[in-house]
Amino acid sequence: MSKRQRDLFQPDPDPWDMDDAEQRLIATVVFPEPPHGQFDYQVPAALATSIAAGKRVRVPLGRGNRRLIAWCVDVRYKSVATRQLKEVSAVLDDRPLLAPSMLRLTEWMAGYYLCPWGAALEAVVPAGVRTAAGTRATAYLSVPTRVAARLTQLSLPEKQMHALRLLAAAPEPLTARQLASAARCTQAPIKQLQAKGLIQVEMRRVATGQIVETIEDPDSQRPLNSDQQQALDAILHVLNAGHQETLLLYGVTGSGKTEVYIRAIEELIQFGRQAIVLVPEISLTPQTRQRFRSRFERVAVLHSHLSDAERHWHWQRIARGEIQVVVGARSAVFAPTPQLGMIVLDEEHDTSFKQDQAPRYHARDVALQRARAEGVPLVLGSATPSLESWYRAQQGDFRLLRLPARVLDRSLPDVTTIDLRLEYQGRHHRGAISRPLHQAVDLALRDGGQVILLLNRRGFSTSIQCPSCGHVIRCRDCDIALTHHRADNRAVCHYCDYSIATPDVCPECRFTGIRFAGLGTQRLEQELKQRFPGVTALRMDSDTMQRPGSHEQALAAFRAGDVRILFGTQMIAKGLDFPNVTLVGVINADTALHFPDFRAAERTFQLVTQVAGRTGRGDREGRVMVQTFSPEHPALQAAVRHDYETFAGQELAIRQQFQYPPTAVMMRIIIRGPVEADTEAFADDVADRLESARDAMGAELRIIGPAPAPIAKLQTKYRFHALLQGHDRDAMHAILSNVTAELKSSADVQWIIDVDPVNLL
Repeated sequence: MSKRQRDLFQPDPDPWDMDDAEQRLIATVVFPEPPHGQFDYQVPAALATSIAAGKRVRVPLGRGNRRLIAWCVDVRYKSVATRQLKEVSAVLDDRPLLAPSMLRLTEWMAGYYLCPWGAALEAVVPAGVRTAAGTRATAYLSVPTRVAARLTQLSLPEKQMHALRLLAAAPEPLTARQLASAARCTQAPIKQLQAKGLIQVEMRRVATGQIVETIEDPDSQRPLNSDQQQALDAILHVLNAGHQETLLLYGVTGSGKTEVYIRAIEELIQFGRQAIVLVPEISLTPQTRQRFRSRFERVAVLHSHLSDAERHWHWQRIARGEIQVVVGARSAVFAPTPQLGMIVLDEEHDTSFKQDQAPRYHARDVALQRARAEGVPLVLGSATPSLESWYRAQQGDFRLLRLPARVLDRSLPDVTTIDLRLEYQGRHHRGAISRPLHQAVDLALRDGGQVILLLNRRGFSTSIQCPSCGHVIRCRDCDIALTHHRADNRAVCHYCDYSIATPDVCPECRFTGIRFAGLGTQRLEQELKQRFPGVTALRMDSDTMQRPGSHEQALAAFRAGDVRILFGTQMIAKGLDFPNVTLVGVINADTALHFPDFRAAERTFQLVTQVAGRTGRGDREGRVMVQTFSPEHPALQAAVRHDYETFAGQELAIRQQFQYPPTAVMMRIIIRGPVEADTEAFADDVADRLESARDAMGAELRIIGPAPAPIAKLQTKYRFHALLQGHDRDAMHAILSNVTAELKSSADVQWIIDVDPVNLL
C-alpha cells in the first residue's frame, strides 16, 4: 500500500509508522470565547509530560499573539510537515478537570444544543473549580534522590545538615515553615540549602480553610408498601443487570418516591458506586438534604448558595470517590463521579431543569445522554410527569413504574374550585381571599391545623394604570408593566430590576387618581393580617428569601408550628412535607393558564396538583380550594380529580394536531437588538435563509415567523423570534447550524438558538 493510500485509511498514524520529521505532538484546543472552533498547537518538549485532554492551557492567538486560556480537548501525534504551528505556552492545571467521558458529553452538548464547545466546557466546570477557589499556591520542599544518596558525604554546617536529614527522612514533602519548626531553626539555613541545590521546590495548591459539613441525625428505614417494593425491584433488576435503562416513576404526591430512590442507592453504594440525585432548586428543598444526609454517611450537596470555595471543595471530594451521593440542582448532572452507578431526577417535570443561558441544556436530556454513555440506570420521578417523558414511556422508550396510592393508604385531598366570576359579582367580595376560602382557613386554624396559600405573583399590585387616559406604568427597558412593591414604595421590573418611585400622579395626563390593579404576595400579606389578626403568617418569595439559610429558617418555623399560615409563590409548592397542613388554597389558578405558550395548561395542571399534594400527608385529612375564573378548563378539571392520565391524553392529542412537542420537534431562534427596525430586518433575513435552506434540503419543516416575541422588548433589546417545527431533528439541526454559520450581523444584533425550548415568552 502506498503512503498516500495509507493516509486515506489511517488519518492519525501511529508514531512508528512515520518518520520523526513528519510527526509532532499536537494539542487541539477550544476557546470559551470567540473565535470558536478547534485549533491545533504544537506541544513543546518541556510540556509533553504535563499536557492532557481536559486540562486548560495558555496559548498565543492571532497576529499579536495574545495569550489566551483555552481547553485542551485532544492530544496526539499528527503529521504537520506542511505548516508551522504556534506552541502551547503553559499548562494551567495539575490534573485534568474533566475525564474523557465528560469531554465526550460536552462535545455532544455542543452539537445537540448548537453552541460552541468552549461554552459547554465552561458550563460543566464551575468557576470555583477553574480558579481553584479556597486554595493558595504553597511551596513544598523535598530532597532529590541524587542528594539523598550521598547524604553522609556532605560537609555542611550543623543546622543545615540537621534540617536536610529531617527533610530526607520525612515521608512527605514539607513546607519551609514545617521544616523550620521540626528542625528548630530559622528560615535562613533552609534558604541556604535551596541556594546550594540540595533541596528541590514543588508548588502545590492547598486549602486555606476547613469547611464544616452539617450532620443529620440517623433516620431509620421506612417500610415499603407493595407498590413501592415492585418499583424498587424493577430498579434493582436494572442495576444488577448492569445495563442502561430509563425508568419513569409516576407516583401520586405522598406515594413515597424518595424512599424508593434511597433504597436503590443503598444497594448500589455497597458495591462502591456513586449516585447523582437531581432536584429542582436544591436551596428551596432543605428536607431533601436532611433526608439524604440522615441515611448516607458521605453526601455532597450542590446548590446556588455555595461559595466558590465550597463548590471547589465538594468537587474535589466527588472526583476522589469520597462521596456516595451527590444531591443538587441541574448542574449537578456534571458532577465528576468516577464510579457512577445511577442518576435520579426527582420532580423531573420542573422547568428549572432547563438552563436559560448558553448552553441552553435540559438536565433531563443531558442525564439521559450521560447514563447511556456510562451504562447506568436513569430514574425519572414525578407525580405530574412532563409530557415529554410520559410520551416516551407510552412509546416504549422509557419503562413506566407506578405508585398509584399514598403511603399508609392515606387518601388524596379533596379538591374543589371556587368560581371567582361569582365572587366578583357578589356583594361580599373584599379582596384576594374569597368568602368560602376565608371560612375554610378559619376552620382549619380553629381545628389546630396549618394552612398553605399559593399566589404566584410577587409584589403588592401587578400593574399601575391611569383610569383617565389608560396609560400603564412600564419598564423603560422592557415591554413589561412595573409591579408595585409597597414595602419600599417602588415600582419594579421583575425582569431587569429597573425601579422607580411609585408615581402619585399619571406621568402622561397628570391625573391624581392612579389605579393599582392585580394581586401580589405583599397584598395578600396585608389582607391576611387584617382578616386573621394575631395569627402568625410567613411570606416566602424571592423578595423575602434572599439571605443564605432563609429557606431553612422559614420552613423550620413552619414545621415547629410557630407559623400557622405559609403563603408565597411557587417555591412553596416544592419539597414540603408537613403532616399538620390541613388546607391548601390557590389564590388564583389562572396566573399562567392563558399565557401565549402551548405549555400553559400543562404548567397550570402541574402547579395546582403539586401544591394540592402538600396537604393530607399526616394522620389528618386535607382539603384544597382553588380560586379561578376558568373552573371549566380541562387542566383544572383534571387537577380537581387528580387525573393526570386523562389530562395527558387530551393534551397530547392537541400537541399532535398542531405539531407541538413532544409529538414533534421544536427549535426556536431569537433575534434581539437595540433598534427595532434593524432587528426586524435581520429577523426577516434569517427567516428567508431558513426557508431557502429547508427548500434546498427538501425537508418537511414548518417555519413560523419571524414575529415579535410575546415579551417584545427585554433589557433594552427588541426581540423577534421564529419557530421551526417538524419531525426530522437532524434536518433541523443541519439547517440552523448552516444558516447561523453564514450570518453576518452588526455588533448590536444578536441571535440565540434554543433547542427544545420550554419557554416561548
